[in-house]
Amino acid sequence: MMSAAPENLDPLRLLDDYDFVLPTANIAQSPLPERDAARLMVMERRNGRVLESSRNHCVRDLPSWLRAGDLLVLNATRVRSARLIGQKASGGAAEALLLGPAPVTEGSKETRYRALVRCTGRIREGLLFRFGTELQLAATITAIHERGEVSLQFDSQLDPYAYGEAPLPPYIRRRPGDADGSSDLERYQTVYAREPGAIAAPTAGLHFTQALFRRLQESGVAIAEVVLHVGAGTFRPLDAEALTTGALHSEHFDLPPQTIEAIESTQRSGGRVIAVGTTTARVLESQANAQGQLVAGSGTTDLFIRPGGKGFRVLDGLLTNFHLPRSSLLLLVAEFIGRGPLLAAYTHAIEQGFRFYSYGDAMLIMDNAVKAAGADR
Repeated sequence: MMSAAPENLDPLRLLDDYDFVLPTANIAQSPLPERDAARLMVMERRNGRVLESSRNHCVRDLPSWLRAGDLLVLNATRVRSARLIGQKASGGAAEALLLGPAPVTEGSKETRYRALVRCTGRIREGLLFRFGTELQLAATITAIHERGEVSLQFDSQLDPYAYGEAPLPPYIRRRPGDADGSSDLERYQTVYAREPGAIAAPTAGLHFTQALFRRLQESGVAIAEVVLHVGAGTFRPLDAEALTTGALHSEHFDLPPQTIEAIESTQRSGGRVIAVGTTTARVLESQANAQGQLVAGSGTTDLFIRPGGKGFRVLDGLLTNFHLPRSSLLLLVAEFIGRGPLLAAYTHAIEQGFRFYSYGDAMLIMDNAVKAAGADR
């Protein structure tokens, strides 16, 4: 991890170098009709050059850039329907984002969850809400914690996730014709999601289809999986504590032995290891020692990958979306490619009309990024 910020220097000022102005028109508000139709920018990692950014170049063209022997590593987390919409029992709109189960006394029949709550008026213990399309799910605040979190107590006979919506980021507005958010339950989820636990999607993976996977595997590209359950930190801005300590919010991960075997086999044969998303990158780099050797296991990681850190010890490539300014995700990508090349690429992307954030377009940053001979241009 990166060392602490110099004494007397406001750590938040370090983020000024990772700020940029993004026109509202570049923020994707909805997914494209076809997942793999998202545009793809390709960059050579070693010199920071943009090799491909044309309007007709899409994620479905990945087989043109990858080659036999390469390995894609995916995050197989599954997003829970963690967003509850309703109102206070006394009236007034309310919304809750479930972060996960909260501890209860052994033998208790209570069902409690940590949550972030937004509503009219003051947040206080004892405040009663009703969520769901028919306001049939009752919840009460039983405790207030740091950073705006609360404990919500529910009726133990009901599963609150059964009444929830896709937990879309706050910059995505409700769309006409989809007032209940039902379409997002499918599109804000990767086609390979299998382990429930995330409250935000690993968005680089949203571009894949089963047809694209078949084409990649037919061309000799292997697939492996990790799990990282994306947590509340993805919605929060970086704070002084994270920048000073070099640690992020903790998130649960699982790195199975078979994935390590696939990575080591790829490395021995001269193939490239490519992470699909920053969440996958965090898992692999969290479990790599100084020599780049991986250790299988499950646990939590608070690894903060940012410029000036230890760099990357496992990855040769990264497929990722375009991220928010001043965010931990942007800093991770800057460590992979360099601040100058990354911000220049973002400027180019804005000028060329690329779509940003969760439902937006993608970029592939890779060592030895050469398009396959004979591929369509």
